[in-house]
Amino acid sequence: MWIVVPIILVAIVIFVLKYVFSSPGPNPFERDTREPLKKMVHDRKEKNKVLKQGFLASKVPDNLDAIIIGSGIGGLGLGVLLAKVGKKVLVLEQHDRAGGCCHTFTEKGFEFDVGIHYIGDLLDHKPFRCMLDQMTDGQLQWEPLDNPFDHVVVGPPENRRRYPIYSGRTRFPEELKKCFPGEEKAIDEYMKLVKQVGRGIWLLAMLKLLPIPMAKFLIYTGLVQRLSSFFKMAPRSVTEVVNELTENKDLRAVFTYIFGTYGNIPKDASFSMHSLLVSHYLNGAWYPKGGATEISYHMIPIIEKAGGAVLVRAPVNRILFNDSKEAIGVSVMKGQEEVHIHAPMVISNAGIFNTYQKLLPKELQAMPAIQKQLGMMKNGEGGLSIFLGLNGTKEDLGLKADNYWIFSENNFDELVEEYLNRDREDSAKKVPLLFVASPSAKDPTWEERSPGKSTLSLVSFANYQWFEEWKDGKVTNRGHDYKALKQAFIDSILEVVMDVFPKITRDKIEYVDAGTPITNTHYIGAPKGEIYGADHGVARFCPDVNATVRPQTPLKNLYLTGQDVFVCGFAGALAGALTCGSVLLNRNLHLDAIALAKKTKFMNEKLKGE
Repeated sequence: MWIVVPIILVAIVIFVLKYVFSSPGPNPFERDTREPLKKMVHDRKEKNKVLKQGFLASKVPDNLDAIIIGSGIGGLGLGVLLAKVGKKVLVLEQHDRAGGCCHTFTEKGFEFDVGIHYIGDLLDHKPFRCMLDQMTDGQLQWEPLDNPFDHVVVGPPENRRRYPIYSGRTRFPEELKKCFPGEEKAIDEYMKLVKQVGRGIWLLAMLKLLPIPMAKFLIYTGLVQRLSSFFKMAPRSVTEVVNELTENKDLRAVFTYIFGTYGNIPKDASFSMHSLLVSHYLNGAWYPKGGATEISYHMIPIIEKAGGAVLVRAPVNRILFNDSKEAIGVSVMKGQEEVHIHAPMVISNAGIFNTYQKLLPKELQAMPAIQKQLGMMKNGEGGLSIFLGLNGTKEDLGLKADNYWIFSENNFDELVEEYLNRDREDSAKKVPLLFVASPSAKDPTWEERSPGKSTLSLVSFANYQWFEEWKDGKVTNRGHDYKALKQAFIDSILEVVMDVFPKITRDKIEYVDAGTPITNTHYIGAPKGEIYGADHGVARFCPDVNATVRPQTPLKNLYLTGQDVFVCGFAGALAGALTCGSVLLNRNLHLDAIALAKKTKFMNEKLKGE
């Protein structure tokens, strides 16, 4: 009997290798499509001709190959991948501008970035950088942040401790050891675990690409944990792992501070998800030169060049199916009328909850396979954003190309739980965690575009229920009580900001407003105001969940892309697009991107040597 096991394992390896390396479909990364850098466009009207193309039935291309719901990076990125192999794609966006969390808005002359704060892993030779270069034809430029790129600030005003976070695989731990003498062993072990777990992410993609029987076999035999440290550590919380490494509470805080980038407090978060984020920034952090709209601005023309379109003010109210339960198109609300658009496949970047609970007919929502997937996921935590428009340059205001993570104490689990469970009026008086960044200080084109002005983006968590009673009100006029609650949050948060940044005073503030969870629902379609899609707690990284929730849905010709398919954030949503594209094109696009990155690196080194 024992001899059967290795035979089965060999068969699995052969099957996996055959599946992974077979390439029957067209390859969007077949060649380097970068073009010479063109002059950057700053004129807002010119950019809006690309980003704000309103929906009309007459603008819908004929003979579509696919319809994508939602123009966030998971949808737009997939649209580009399909366009690069000649597919005619229609991307539909419910908001009045394309980009999802990559869009910006302007008030009183200030341009505000709503979701792109910093992106990692963008060294020239890295596959992620290569992929983005190809998906924007080499026109998207990236500006590195300062080093340190993050600052962790812990404690009350009278006892604030500041810890700089440096990029660099050796510098990051070296600088931590300077801050925490005697904790060298804990820091080294933390780094070792983070790197090991990060390297195991490949199997997350494989579980979503392998045939389900094969994926289930890997899971139920326990091979998943043996093959990948990512899944081996996935059931363990960040708190559990970190508390075993050190008794120093401030070091524990520094190890875990970045939990705000995926939305779960350390005791609820998987150490595997946490390791992905830490690894993501080990080589540095970057910001898009010219602001976040540059991303969608350079992606949309690639879709259009292939005969497709990206249309806004196009709310999809339902997905259309034939009698065989096959997706055949979508219905878009134009005023009070429905416009039906047909295509052989429909891909949703609207998130699993919107897709299954709002866009499917009731009888299809009730399917056991649909309900099973919904039962595996839950909504993430709501987000609160405050946008500050300031008079003064970055030098005047003491702003740099970095980020601040400010916490009122180092016990993050208790701190955030207490905050989210208090009455809204009490919580508004003291927000215990705050992310602070200046998009204007990160963008080298800002001073040219908006001389003498600066912006700050402030982000925290907020309970959706605090604001739910106003969800059906007009977005620009939800009433006095809603405004008063927003103002209470603004006032308490500004006190923290002005204390940490003493050059920012009330007389420098020209514009301020807050976006609450119900603001997120309106503008980015987040059902519970979440900013990272479905919850990223420990349960999300159960192997069975990751094999089950995949690009293919239980309904033929309907697919999922974006954050809920892979993991959250810009890179995670793009990985979701790559995974969905792999299914649609029947080839592993993750490996294709890696192969092109290696090829371009080799060619660059060869050119340098000549």
